[in-house]
Amino acid sequence: MATPAPYHFSRRIRATPRSFIREILKVTEKPDIISFAGGLPSPAFLDAGGVALATGEVLRKEGRSALQYSTTEGCLPLRRWIADRYARRYSLEVSPEEILITNGSQQTLDLVGRIFLNEGDPVGIEAPGYLGAIQAFSQSMPRFCPVSLEPDGPDTAALARVVREDRPVFFYCIPNSQNPSGITYSPGRRKEVVGLLSGEETLVVEDDAYGEIRFDGKALRPLKCDLPDRTVLCGTFSKIVAPGLRLGWMCAPKEIIEMAITAKQASDLHTSIFSQLVLARYLEEQDIDAHIREINRAYAARCTLMVSLMEELFPREVTFTRPAGGMFVWLTLPPGVSSMELWRRALEEKVAILPGTPFYTDGNGDRGVRLNFSNADPETIRTGITRLAGVLEKYLRDIA
Repeated sequence: MATPAPYHFSRRIRATPRSFIREILKVTEKPDIISFAGGLPSPAFLDAGGVALATGEVLRKEGRSALQYSTTEGCLPLRRWIADRYARRYSLEVSPEEILITNGSQQTLDLVGRIFLNEGDPVGIEAPGYLGAIQAFSQSMPRFCPVSLEPDGPDTAALARVVREDRPVFFYCIPNSQNPSGITYSPGRRKEVVGLLSGEETLVVEDDAYGEIRFDGKALRPLKCDLPDRTVLCGTFSKIVAPGLRLGWMCAPKEIIEMAITAKQASDLHTSIFSQLVLARYLEEQDIDAHIREINRAYAARCTLMVSLMEELFPREVTFTRPAGGMFVWLTLPPGVSSMELWRRALEEKVAILPGTPFYTDGNGDRGVRLNFSNADPETIRTGITRLAGVLEKYLRDIA
C-alpha cells in the first residue's frame, strides 16, 4: 500500500501556538485536583433560571425567526443596550452602527488580526500579555513588540520606544484587571498612554473583558473616551452573564466595523441570533446591575482571602499582585524557581496552577504564575493555597 502524501498545512496555522490553558485543563479534570489554572467565572453566578425564562419568552414571541439566519452586524436591541450602557457608565457616545456582535471577545481579537495585520507587521502587547490574544494574533504571523507592565500600568518609556522605533500597527492592552497580572492602570498611567498615542498611527486595541468586575463598583473610563477614532474597544458578556452564550462585541469607528463585518461574513456569517435574542430578553427582564454587584462582592471576598493566605503562608521571596477587580492574581517567583517545575510539583499535591511562559512572546515568564480565584469557593482556596505554600517551601529548600 502506498504511503499517503503528507499534509501541507499553512504557515499561519503552524505559527499559531496551542492554547496552553486548554492543554493544562485536560490534566486538571480529575475531581480530586484543586484548580487555580483556568479562567472560569463562578458557576454560582450563571443564572440558569433567568436564562431559561428568557429562552421561553424568545421562542414564544419570536418563533421561527429566532431560529433563522440573521444579519452579520447582530441583534439591534442588543447593540442599542451596549451603546446605552457606554453612554450611561462612561459618557462615551457611540451608535449601534459602531458595534458588531461577535462569538465572544475572542472572535473580536481574531477579526482585529485579520483586518489589520500582514505577515511581519509589528504589534505592541503587554508583557505578560493575554495568551488568547497572542494565539489569535499569531495566525497573522506578526512581530510582537512586548511592553513590560509595572504595578500601575505599562512601562511608558518602553511603550514610547516601541511606538517611536517599531511603529506598531496597534497596541493591545487590558487596562482594567489585566489578564494575567490583575493589574489596573492608574489614572496617571492612562493619561500617559493616551498622550503617547495621540496623533500616532498606532491604534489601540482595548480589551475591557473585566471592566465590570470592579470590587469597589466604580467604573473606570476606557481609553476610547480620549482616543475615540483610534481605539477598537472589545467587550464580553462572558464575565457578567454566561460564557456559554459566547457573546461579545467590537466597538469601533464605522470604517473599521465595515471591514470586520466582511471578515466575519467570511468566517461564520453571523453570531447565533438565538443566543443574542435570549440575552437581549434576559437583560430586559433581569436587574443586571444587581447581579454584577453580587458577583463583585463574592469575587472581592475570594480575592481578599487568597491574598491574605499568601501573605501569611508563602515564603517572603514570593511576591504577588493585589487586584482591585477581575479574576486573577499574578505571582513572581524568586530567581532559580521555575514556574513549570512548580506546576509539576504542585500537581503532585493535587493543586493546578498556570505557569507564566505562555503569557510572553519573547520566551520570558518562567518566574511568573497565574492563579484564578473566581472559580473556587473559600474552603477550596484555603486548602489549595495551604498546599501550594507547602510546595513552595519544599522547592526553595531543595534548591538552597
